[in-house]
Amino acid sequence: MSVRVAVTGLGCVSALGQGVATNWAKLKDGATGIRRLSQTHPDQDRLIKDGPAAIIDSLDTAAVEAYAGRKVTAQLDPVAAFAVVATHEALTDAGLIAEPATLAQAFIVYGGASGGNTTMEEGYVRILLKGQSSVHPLTIPKTMSSAAVSQLSMIFGIKGVAFAISSACSSSAHAIAEAAYMIRAGRTKVAIAGGCDSSLNFGSWYSWLALQAMATDTCRPFSINRKGMVLGEGAATLVLEDLDHARARGATIYAEIIGCGGSSDAGHLTAPSVEGAGAAVRGAYAEAGIPTDTPVLVSAHGTGTPLNDKTETEVMRGILTGGLDRHRVIATKSAHGHLLGAGGAIEFLVGVLALREGVAPPIQNYLGPDPECDLPLALGKTEAFEAEALVSNSFAFGGLNSVLIAKRG
Repeated sequence: MSVRVAVTGLGCVSALGQGVATNWAKLKDGATGIRRLSQTHPDQDRLIKDGPAAIIDSLDTAAVEAYAGRKVTAQLDPVAAFAVVATHEALTDAGLIAEPATLAQAFIVYGGASGGNTTMEEGYVRILLKGQSSVHPLTIPKTMSSAAVSQLSMIFGIKGVAFAISSACSSSAHAIAEAAYMIRAGRTKVAIAGGCDSSLNFGSWYSWLALQAMATDTCRPFSINRKGMVLGEGAATLVLEDLDHARARGATIYAEIIGCGGSSDAGHLTAPSVEGAGAAVRGAYAEAGIPTDTPVLVSAHGTGTPLNDKTETEVMRGILTGGLDRHRVIATKSAHGHLLGAGGAIEFLVGVLALREGVAPPIQNYLGPDPECDLPLALGKTEAFEAEALVSNSFAFGGLNSVLIAKRG
């Protein structure tokens, strides 16, 4: 596997806003997309969504419509719409919108924790609450887990191998890793990878409440008195490319993916394992071929739940060497919420930008140190930090772990 893998295009949408530039600027400024959501179901007033959330209020599809037509975007479930908008930005950034012949041969590996939840809930409302006898005829193709992948293929004319990956909150990180391996193996020169999620409908909200994992105030990764996660939504897409191919066409090289690690805890459905998560991090380091005292920027999984943050701290303290002050940890769920199936992708994307600019955006909503979370956290304001590599962690329910390591391009 002598082929090197470059990141040549970036695109995203989250509660922070639409587009990479907006998201990145707000993260550096210490802004947040988390706000109080209070919404009563229009057909069942006993159902109320009340609590902190990172919701996308509006989505500008004008650029995609100019490219593909209004008829295409009008029929998308929000989860696919997020993916299409983020991917259009990434492909434009990579210069591939102007290279349809190259794009046609690309692969797609895209992650998601679930399919079209909004469409599914609309169907339940029609049948169970309104007494109607049928649902929308496109309910199945809009709710299938691969719906976003199919839309990306059709809208952008991508005819290579295309499939979805679902591994809960590691879905998009797994997708990036598998896309990188496909390029290394010589199966394709270009791959579109990332993930999308839209799980702020009433059914999902009540399901997360039942799990007792959601915060009642906000997301406070690694902080004392942290109370849980905050649901977010959106998508993040990265264009991965054979490094030589990218250089030959003059593409921007944001970063190079040098290591991917994965593992399964084989333990508990919701409680993370230090051993399992640690195996994924060590595997990524081994593949990257870098020593553990290399100064790194860690884009943490950092959910803000008491157990997850404690476990991730134990994992990273057991791996990072040379003194913790050589490293820095960021946790951007504190700003854009937990994007579930898109979480790994947006956190890797943000980490790539931080590595490229030599800065560490601050963890937000921090109340003070927790002795069980003693890590070199980026706090207060964006600080200059020259890391030699990025380590991006994704540790999902069911013990499904994926870790990505990149260096500057």
